[in-house]
Amino acid sequence: MEHLGDLNLFLRVLDLGSISAAARSLDLSVAVASQRLKRLERSLGVRLLHRTTRQLQPTPEGIALADQGRHLVEELDVLTSSLASNAKNIAGTLRVTIPASFGRQYISPLLPQFMARHPRLRLDLDLSDQMRDLVSEGLDLAIRIGTLKDSELVATRLAVNRRVLCASPDYLRRRGTPKQPEDLTRHECLLMSSHRESANVWHLRAADGKTIDVRLQGRLRSNLGEVIRDAAIGGLGIALHSTWHVCEDLRAGRLRVVLPDYQLPDSGIYAVTPQRRMVLPRVRAFVEFLSRQFGETPPWERYLAAKSSKK
Repeated sequence: MEHLGDLNLFLRVLDLGSISAAARSLDLSVAVASQRLKRLERSLGVRLLHRTTRQLQPTPEGIALADQGRHLVEELDVLTSSLASNAKNIAGTLRVTIPASFGRQYISPLLPQFMARHPRLRLDLDLSDQMRDLVSEGLDLAIRIGTLKDSELVATRLAVNRRVLCASPDYLRRRGTPKQPEDLTRHECLLMSSHRESANVWHLRAADGKTIDVRLQGRLRSNLGEVIRDAAIGGLGIALHSTWHVCEDLRAGRLRVVLPDYQLPDSGIYAVTPQRRMVLPRVRAFVEFLSRQFGETPPWERYLAAKSSKK
């Protein structure tokens, strides 16, 4: 068992980039962590790390050990955690990466309730719009929004990611309200930069199921949703946004839905985990908690659903 503990330490060093950071994450002193790494190297008869004054680099033997050994540590973690799987015994550190805006708006307010249910659990949250590698960075879970690529990760859909076109009342007074998708070509459109799909083309579906592709030109383009949202509220043009991002602005009247009779392709909001034979209880607890909180109609959709029912 001590070899697996030393292996876990070695993997943590690779994930965090230093012995000191790995030691802190495991509540060890740097001296003890260094001794355990040396013990692992002696027991295997190979050098695992190149140590310099600036950085640590794995040797070829270290890379091979990490590739083959990571799943052993994960399976042991799952097995030991499953032996104490009731809620009061869910423990350890849950490492999660979440898109920044969505995390601040919809995950952060739920954390006190979740952590009160699991007092022995520690939570390590990374709020970032970067696509993190769960396996190589030692992350347990990611929340991802959009259309998922095929991968070896396991995805659980938490909610639909519905999108709308929207603009400020001031912009619509000045420039008029589009009546047909083709009218968008005569308007200022605010475009999201994306490597996954063409930002210059919006795909709208009519009530009869026909899809209309509209090619756009816009003076403002950004890779950050907040910039596009702020520009739309400021009257600079029409934006395509997920309803979770702008539901409060729609509720307050800062934005209005444009072309409400035409739909944009939906995607999803997913909890994504590495592929394992058994799921860590702390991961399962978090995913199930979010699923219950969002429900069949997530909070950002309830206002729009109520508004539609009044028509």
